[in-house]
Amino acid sequence: MQTKNLPQNDSLPGSFRDPSGIVLKKGGIIYREIYPSYQDNYNLLTNSGLYKALIKENLLIPHEEVNTKLIKPVIIPFISYPYEWSFSQLKHAALVTLQIQKRALKFGMSLKDTSTYNIQFLKGKPILIDTLSFKKYEEKQPWTAYQQFCQHFLAPLALMCHKDLRLNQLLRIYIDGIPLDLASSLLPSSTYLNFPLLTHIHLHARSQKRYLNKGKYLKIKNLRVNKLSMLGLIDSLESAIKSLNYKLRGSQWGDYYSDTNYSEAAFKHKKQIVEKFLKKIKPKMVWDFGANTGVFSRIASDMKVQTLSFDSDPEAVEKNYLNCLKDREANILPLVLDLTNPSPALGWENKERESLGQRGPADTVLALALIHHLAIANNLPLSRIAEFFRNTCGSLIIEFIPKTDSNVRKMLELRKDIFTEYKEEIFVKEFKKLFIIKQTEKIIDSDRTLFLMQRK
Repeated sequence: MQTKNLPQNDSLPGSFRDPSGIVLKKGGIIYREIYPSYQDNYNLLTNSGLYKALIKENLLIPHEEVNTKLIKPVIIPFISYPYEWSFSQLKHAALVTLQIQKRALKFGMSLKDTSTYNIQFLKGKPILIDTLSFKKYEEKQPWTAYQQFCQHFLAPLALMCHKDLRLNQLLRIYIDGIPLDLASSLLPSSTYLNFPLLTHIHLHARSQKRYLNKGKYLKIKNLRVNKLSMLGLIDSLESAIKSLNYKLRGSQWGDYYSDTNYSEAAFKHKKQIVEKFLKKIKPKMVWDFGANTGVFSRIASDMKVQTLSFDSDPEAVEKNYLNCLKDREANILPLVLDLTNPSPALGWENKERESLGQRGPADTVLALALIHHLAIANNLPLSRIAEFFRNTCGSLIIEFIPKTDSNVRKMLELRKDIFTEYKEEIFVKEFKKLFIIKQTEKIIDSDRTLFLMQRK
């Protein structure tokens, strides 16, 4: 099917799996085309009052109807993925999904899928972006999205809580959710005493294996589940999710600002310079790499600038997100990202989920207290670092930390100093090839310098 004035080659690759409709992009605007096979369900969504109820509670992305077959949803400033979320972000996304399912049942509908990719963060809160996720509720039929919910939400959350926070990265490998038999094998034996995890992961995995070993799949159509039982299942999953609470344990980067080598005067001056540079360039979107708990990200977000606050330490990102919730910060989105191994393009033909670079470039990048980690800890030449930033942003606020800095000296204590080109003059030379240096400013009471650069 093809919509007039919206050619099929404008369809977004990640939407091909959905039999209900396709996502289209034209002139930077996102559209959702509704297939005839889904039209009755869409009409029920809008006519039953469910759509209005979800919009009122900020649970579903609003849209404008272009015509009966085409809707134009509100744009999400940045599409993030579940393997980039902190523990609490994934947990809150799970709870919102269950909340939506409960609302849907009251209006005679049900979620037909519960993919984590259907949830995005808007103004600091999780929200459903797939308007075509709903179908008419069929009495006594099981919830077809149950297994998907367990694989996409419950399994990774249980692994993060009971095993290791970094296991969320398994979602990068298993794009359709973490297999329950794998989750069951990785979870500690103590989780067998947790009734919700025993039921929804361990026994669920065993049941799957039993039916596969018999050479047949569970015949869902023979299972009869009334609405009361369905609500009981949702309540059980909700209890399971709520019972998972990650306790912050402290980490190298999560506690960075409590053990920094900045003096109070230097730290204050650095903040002032960053604020001055941001006011000068007036960006609409800022990416802060190596943001830790988001201290400098908040300079941009407090100026009402959409800010992505990236860090490789999941505990630092968790702290950042919890602070966002506490202070009701709507303009900042903390995300887990290793800059030396950023989120790649994934899925069928490597096109279903975009890489970090494909989701850019940003107006402005903050690269503060970062370049020595890239150049020394990760052996990246300054020329390659400059090229990366040229491809990632229009303007750059970057901090150069010389070898005389105590943090760099600590790094070099553990290895031979082979970094003969790690000098400020060479840094300037390499970046000048790709950027115009608009302004430089020394940070008082330190050997560090901040540069404001514009891409050529």
